[in-house]
Amino acid sequence: MKRLFKNKIFVMAVGGFMFLGTGFFILNLLTVMTQENAELKRLENPHLVVRKGERKLEIFDDEKLIKTYQIVLGFAPEGDKEQEGDGKTPLGEFYVFTKNPNSRFYLSLGLSYPSSDDAARGLKENLISREEHDAILKAVSEKKMPPQNTRLGGEIYIHGGGTEKDWTWGCVALKNEEMKELFDAVPVGAKVTVLP
Repeated sequence: MKRLFKNKIFVMAVGGFMFLGTGFFILNLLTVMTQENAELKRLENPHLVVRKGERKLEIFDDEKLIKTYQIVLGFAPEGDKEQEGDGKTPLGEFYVFTKNPNSRFYLSLGLSYPSSDDAARGLKENLISREEHDAILKAVSEKKMPPQNTRLGGEIYIHGGGTEKDWTWGCVALKNEEMKELFDAVPVGAKVTVLP
C-alpha cells in the first residue's frame, strides 16, 4: 500500500512538473513574441530594405536588423521599372510618403517613385517633359508625393494581399498580418532601399 501511495505521489509530481514546464514554455514563447512586436513599435530610425531576388523585406533600426518578411513583387519582377504598366518593381532609394489605412490591399505604405534618378532618365529618354521632371525633383526635395501619373508610372506601394506568387503591378506585397506590423511601426518619411 505504501509503495502504491509513493508511486501515485511520484506520478503526480512528474505530471505537475510537466504541466508547469509546458506553462513556462508557452509563457516564454508569448513573451518573445510580444517583445518582437514591441521592438517593432519602438523603432527610432527605421530603414526598410527590399531584396527583390531573395523576395525579402528587412526592417532595420539604424544598423540593427529587427525582422525579415517574405514578399512578392510585380508580375514582371526582373530588372528596374522603366515606365507605366511594365509590371516591374523599381530599384533605388525611396522614402515612405504616405500611410494608407484604406488600401484596396489591406494597408499600404506609399513609396516615393519616381525618384530623382528616374526623373533624369525619363527626361533623357523623352518619357517626361521638363515640367514633369522639375515637379518630381521638387516633390522629392520636400519629401512629398512625386507626380504619380507620368509615363514613368507611379503608385508603387508596400501593401498586404498575400505572398502566393508575384502578382502586383510593381508593388511589394506581404501577408496581411505582417503588413499590419509594418504599417504600425513605420512612419512617413522612413527610408526604403530596393535592391536587385
